[in-house]
Amino acid sequence: MSAPQQPATTDLDDPVDLPDADEASDDPVVEPVDPVTDGTDEADEDEDEAQDEDDEEGSSGDDLLVREGDVAGDYLERLLDILDKDGDIDLDVEGDRASVAIVGGRLGDLIGPDGATLEALQELTRLAVAQSTGVRSRLMLDIGGFRAKRRADLTALGSETAKRVAQSRQPERLSPMNPFERKVVHDVIAGVAGVRSESEGEEPNRRVVVLPDK
Repeated sequence: MSAPQQPATTDLDDPVDLPDADEASDDPVVEPVDPVTDGTDEADEDEDEAQDEDDEEGSSGDDLLVREGDVAGDYLERLLDILDKDGDIDLDVEGDRASVAIVGGRLGDLIGPDGATLEALQELTRLAVAQSTGVRSRLMLDIGGFRAKRRADLTALGSETAKRVAQSRQPERLSPMNPFERKVVHDVIAGVAGVRSESEGEEPNRRVVVLPDK
């Protein structure tokens, strides 16, 4: 679904401040690490949880995700108007979460350094959705294709790291990532034979460790 945006026609006296950006982490790099033996939990905040639902419950869940997307779209449309930004809102459902993307226009300042502003806007959008639906939202926001490109880069990184670990049998640690980024890497590692992945550390320094299977 796409809702073309028009520049706002109302002059605003006061500038609009965006949320403070989270501290950005460096791009993932590979570092050698001693084998992890503490059984660190690899389940991150945004990792999928196993669910056993019947058809009726599944349908109800889909309806909720569609509603989440609609609420998020309205919220972001108003934000674009306030900021006098041009952009289209694309709504979708991916798996068990709503997905919203702002595309077109000059959107770089809504992404911020290493996606820090994007992360803050995603949290604000989730809060707006939760306030409307009464349910905690796991909605995913992308702006200007930033997250899609990041996913592709992390997929390549995870695949290359998994191959090295499978051959060398030596664990490797990646640099700190947010929950979305760790989820992408965990999914890649899960599809490679002979290796496994865990998460270690505390936010905002939580990271993925790739280890050989025992």
